[in-house]
Amino acid sequence: MTTYLLAGGGTAGHVNPLLAVADRLRERDPEASVLVLGTAEGLEARLVPARGYELLTIAKVPFPRRPNRAAVAFPARFRASIAAVRGIIEERDVDVVVGFGGYVSTPAYLAARRAGIPVAIHEANARPGLANRLGARFAATVGIAFEGTPLPRARLVGMPLRREIETLDPAALRAEAAAHFSLDATRPVLLATGGSLGARRINRTMVDSADAITAAGWQVLHVTGANSEVDDPGVADYRMVEYADRMDLALAVADAAVSRAGAATVCELSALGIPAVFVPYPVGNGEQRFNAAGVVSAGGAVLVDDAEFVSEWVDATLLPMLSDAERLRAMAAAARSVGFRDGTDRMVALVDEALGEPGGAGPQGA
Repeated sequence: MTTYLLAGGGTAGHVNPLLAVADRLRERDPEASVLVLGTAEGLEARLVPARGYELLTIAKVPFPRRPNRAAVAFPARFRASIAAVRGIIEERDVDVVVGFGGYVSTPAYLAARRAGIPVAIHEANARPGLANRLGARFAATVGIAFEGTPLPRARLVGMPLRREIETLDPAALRAEAAAHFSLDATRPVLLATGGSLGARRINRTMVDSADAITAAGWQVLHVTGANSEVDDPGVADYRMVEYADRMDLALAVADAAVSRAGAATVCELSALGIPAVFVPYPVGNGEQRFNAAGVVSAGGAVLVDDAEFVSEWVDATLLPMLSDAERLRAMAAAARSVGFRDGTDRMVALVDEALGEPGGAGPQGA
């Protein structure tokens, strides 16, 4: 029996691909032991047990960014985290560590190296995080979601997607999806979403442009996210919801989308061939612009800065795009050309390959 230790968490960007891989490993071999390493504070604390997996937790030890009391305590706390993971590896007879980034991944990689077991890594973002940059130096295999992600020996596998997304048949589900959101299945739908927490700029501009978009013949499905600061404009053909508990149905009915450019969102829209306008999150290291770069370059999406996504931009750029059916068809094909529906299986194949390389030596691929 193989024992897998999947390490990652904190955000949906780490937890969702982890769970997709966990599910595939369990489907393939129900006798396998699939353990998840995370923290008690991250999103994994709720999602992992709910999915039926055992969550093993260690302390969250962020890498210090400035000299302070936490920086002084960091070395001892970090060594303790590595030791805790090493203990898990030995006590549970772990065969391979599969890391997805985040706070717990770094000690997991180092503990695996010291224990002499292989490491397989998946990096979801075009700009890799610190944990995966470190782990990739000695990992047996490294999978990336986006072409050009700068990690050694990385191979493009795409994003491990939820089963309901990778097998989604929009045409077969369109009538059900439209009924679920009180939309007309015979007319085009623009999906607008900023993620679970929403996006202030997208929310504001979509509401301000509600009349113009619906007057152009489009219906709008607007998922505002939590703590939205906008009210439903009360426009016919405009559906506003705070949260879509069936995001698969939202994607099934979408003919085009306006969204942030988080890694999972970019990969899902590309895999499904949904033309998109990406409005990258303007704070942070700019990783969302890099996430969208491949599909934008291919012609499957348009990129607009957060500050520029205003109603005037909608009038000048979005509405002409939505009125050009031939352009939308071409964008859909371009998006599919760079998307992956089989990212989960591709990543599981890298895990299998890592298991074939005792000690984590790994192949010397491109």
